[in-house]
Amino acid sequence: MGLAEFERKKDEKINGVVYDMSPAPNFKHGIINNNINRIIGNGLKDSLCLVFMENLDFKYHPDVNDDYICPDIMIVCDRKHLRGSFYSGIPKFIVETLSPSTAKKDKAEKKDIYEQAGVEEYWIVSPQGAVEIYYLEEGKYVLYQSYMLQDDEEEEDYNADQEISLKAFPHIRMTLSDIFEGVF
Repeated sequence: MGLAEFERKKDEKINGVVYDMSPAPNFKHGIINNNINRIIGNGLKDSLCLVFMENLDFKYHPDVNDDYICPDIMIVCDRKHLRGSFYSGIPKFIVETLSPSTAKKDKAEKKDIYEQAGVEEYWIVSPQGAVEIYYLEEGKYVLYQSYMLQDDEEEEDYNADQEISLKAFPHIRMTLSDIFEGVF
């Protein structure tokens, strides 16, 4: 038996359909997730909440079926719903960083799933420098803020030092340049 047979294949199961998530996305995707994950992890020290990056499945209908997705970044606070490699509670916060193969799913199907599951805050981040922030209001996502990084200080739209904080964790703050550090 080869080593590859032992490796867990990265996939997601949405409405009974299994989606292969390999090959791995572009390195920029990983840099962005790492930047956000590091800032959130530091901000959650001494908290009951945990942040996971690309390594915990979210079972969003645990009582109905075995569908699951693997968010790029997810904050969970209700630890009793952690089991092995999955979480079946309601995450406080989720980030999906777009890649060409997942962009439509992240902006449509996954957004709907997170909305229906009751995830309070959802960020969609593009490696090209965009951040969309959605807040759950009366059961529906509302686009709260949309940023497009302009890191040239000579431009009047310069916004690299624009600070963003998490709704449920206002002490956790990051700038657009923090999110995209090392990408450009």
